[in-house]
Amino acid sequence: MPTTNNMSKRDYYEVLGVSKGASESEIKKAYRKMALKYHPDKNPDDKAAEEKFKEAAEAYEVLSTPEKKQRYDQFGHAGMGGAAGGGFGGGMNMEDIFSQFGDIFGGGGGGFESFFGGGGRSGRRRVKGSNLRIRIKLNLEEVANGVDKKIKVQKLVQADGVTYNTCGTCHGSGQVTRVANTILGQMQTASTCPSCHGQGKSIDKRPKGTDANGMLKQEEVVSINIPAGVEDGMQLKVAGKGNAAPFDGIPGDLLVLIEVEEHKSLKREGQNLHYDCYINMADAALGSSVEIPTVSGKVKVKIEEGTQSGKILRLRGKGLPSVNGYGTGDLLIHINVWTPQNLSKEEKSFFEKCRESKSFNPNPTQEDKSFFDRVKEMFN
Repeated sequence: MPTTNNMSKRDYYEVLGVSKGASESEIKKAYRKMALKYHPDKNPDDKAAEEKFKEAAEAYEVLSTPEKKQRYDQFGHAGMGGAAGGGFGGGMNMEDIFSQFGDIFGGGGGGFESFFGGGGRSGRRRVKGSNLRIRIKLNLEEVANGVDKKIKVQKLVQADGVTYNTCGTCHGSGQVTRVANTILGQMQTASTCPSCHGQGKSIDKRPKGTDANGMLKQEEVVSINIPAGVEDGMQLKVAGKGNAAPFDGIPGDLLVLIEVEEHKSLKREGQNLHYDCYINMADAALGSSVEIPTVSGKVKVKIEEGTQSGKILRLRGKGLPSVNGYGTGDLLIHINVWTPQNLSKEEKSFFEKCRESKSFNPNPTQEDKSFFDRVKEMFN
């Protein structure tokens, strides 16, 4: 069964030190504080600080985006893609992180460099490839156990044989610097290079059949580890498996939309499953045993004598696991006593005799719960 490391990840709100109801400005302020505290320039060769820096950036990237924040609030880490490394989520690399600083500190990362006395980081921009989106259909058994899927995707890759020239305007830095004389003295400003648009280089040679950036379409088989308990409509992310970017940029991500096929007899409600079990009047009166389908195979369930229609039997732990690893739901069996419709003369005669019997007169006790009591019990 596939596993994830969601349980080892800290809560994003805890990482930034804010409450779940924190506003957008409070989240941004908290991230700015963490980024300043653990920035690599301020903590050289400190691996622990670097990890905290990345952790804070990952938390901000999710909590600052309304769609991602809503998904995280509903599904936790698994809703964001799950396992770091080769699976979903994948964490963030330093290029991703520094691309955020224009939003946090103003400007395209340069504001952050100047805060630390800067100039240490290149102004060269790295392009990020576009994301790919696919749909994957799962049956209920795959949802219950988790599954590995191998999917063929058509994606852009950089062709072999592409060569680049260093930009003659910015000499590979991606920025041009201008010095202006003012009454306060000389003022130095930096801006994106107009020739290479911040790339620091341009295409020199590219093979036939490629686009203007030396890219071409290629098929790749991607292995996707889907954790148990996913829900219909959930979106997972496989980091770095989208379209490649030109100029040795950062590849995009593969976004996986989950579609859960309807089961022929089991109905899902969150982590719980429901099953309508029909029995005849004789089995209800005398007692019996019936086979019930579950996501792990069939099980036999005892029907007590005198069972009433509408009774709900609960098989604990026979539902679906939580996508966040918080336990497993139950299977709720709804008993429906089937009333015969086409009776023979002998059967009609039998029921005529039964009509006079006191045993056939309705006589509900406190143990025979009403419809509303059964609904209430179902959700507890």
